[in-house]
Amino acid sequence: MESVLIIRYGEISLKGANRHYFEDTLVKNIKSRLKNYPGLNITKGDSRIYLEPGNNDPQTLLAELTGVFGVVSVSIASRFPAELEQIYNAARQAVARTLQERPIKSFKVQSRRGNKQFPLESLEISRRVGAAVLEAFPQIEVDVHHPDLTVYVEVRELAYVYTEKIPGPGGMPYGTNGKALLLLSGGIDSPVAGWLMAKRGVVIEALHFHSYPFTSERAQEKVFELVRILCRSCLQIVLHSINLLEIQQAIKASCPEEYFTIISRRFMMYIAEAIADRRKCQALITGENIGQVASQTIEGLQVTNAAVRLPVFRPLLAMDKREIVDWAVKIGTYDVSVEPYEDCCTVFLPKHPVTKPRLEKVAALEAPLMIPTLVAQALAKIETQVFRA
Repeated sequence: MESVLIIRYGEISLKGANRHYFEDTLVKNIKSRLKNYPGLNITKGDSRIYLEPGNNDPQTLLAELTGVFGVVSVSIASRFPAELEQIYNAARQAVARTLQERPIKSFKVQSRRGNKQFPLESLEISRRVGAAVLEAFPQIEVDVHHPDLTVYVEVRELAYVYTEKIPGPGGMPYGTNGKALLLLSGGIDSPVAGWLMAKRGVVIEALHFHSYPFTSERAQEKVFELVRILCRSCLQIVLHSINLLEIQQAIKASCPEEYFTIISRRFMMYIAEAIADRRKCQALITGENIGQVASQTIEGLQVTNAAVRLPVFRPLLAMDKREIVDWAVKIGTYDVSVEPYEDCCTVFLPKHPVTKPRLEKVAALEAPLMIPTLVAQALAKIETQVFRA
């Protein structure tokens, strides 16, 4: 009897002729995530991935695997020849281990027979294994509706017994759905937006705007820490940093105060698209949320979109703030995001920003600003760093 980790995936199994590409990418990402653990053996079969841990702690590997995009759940299982007595023995051992960890009053057995040559059907396997467990542990009872413990039995070419399915993030394997540039502030929203797009298999590069020295170096370090957190799932992120201060000062000197935010936002999009083109990104990602701030009205988003030809993905668009905060807590970015360091959007913030801008008006106001020159000057001072998990 040996330990093996069973790694399950979801949507990949529906991919038809392309399925092997998604499976192979998921295996590659798992290997990359576990590169510091020697002696592992990874195989595919039965619409799942099997990981033999070698001399590594299975619980440590499980914690790593539940951060890999595309992984729906993971179980640490006992694996052995598909013989009834060995199945009974493994089930009894699984219950005994659980009783050492916590009290249980009830259990059920849930079986799946993938090997149709095995002489018993799934319900009969469950019945017999349940009887073997009851004989060994008469103090607990069977409860098929609300058990304290479920013993899972799978009979394939070999047999597997386990008691837990630890959820992973799900989604698609990272790197299977193109590449996009995330406009990353130091706030709550944009890291969540990037994580959610990465969960769909999109490779993320990030762009951060700052207004140093009006914004502090500590504000930039906050963004670096957010990127490090995202790298736990994204493996590697290229971060580009741009100082927006000269552009902001030019806008302040030339444009009415109420239009400052929306015109600044359009300049961010001009710069983002130029970097995306250089880096072969196929879309932009923002943490915008409809109605959350003055620039995120439908009219404001329409004017922002008009600045670029690339699609702009906004995965948070219809969420309320509580949902976004819950996601930030879940992915580990919240505590960093709420650190009280300013970002570039707080510099020269108008008292009464326009909420229903018209594109013709905005375009006329920004026309005297020599847009290509300002964008080129900002791009000339770009700073790029590579962060790895």
